[in-house]
Amino acid sequence: MTTNDDARLKKLKFRAWRRGFREADLILGPFADKHVAAMTPADLDIFEDLLEQPDQDLYAWIIGTVATPAQFDHPIMNQIKAFRFEIGAGEPRGG
Repeated sequence: MTTNDDARLKKLKFRAWRRGFREADLILGPFADKHVAAMTPADLDIFEDLLEQPDQDLYAWIIGTVATPAQFDHPIMNQIKAFRFEIGAGEPRGG
């Protein structure tokens, strides 16, 4: 991995964790931590494009309250949608 590649991965992880919309941060941040290092450059481009989208829209697509537009309905988005169910799986809940 080159220095530029490493910098890009760090930038994507930072952006995924600090979108300003906490619910999205808690899905996209862990997703980035777990998956970006194994992504192809084309996958990274797609993920980066997703991170450019408005928080409310992206979150609605992830949780399925709004249909994902065709240009964003690809395997990376599907991985993110599936990943949201992995977060906290097996951890004790509240109270």
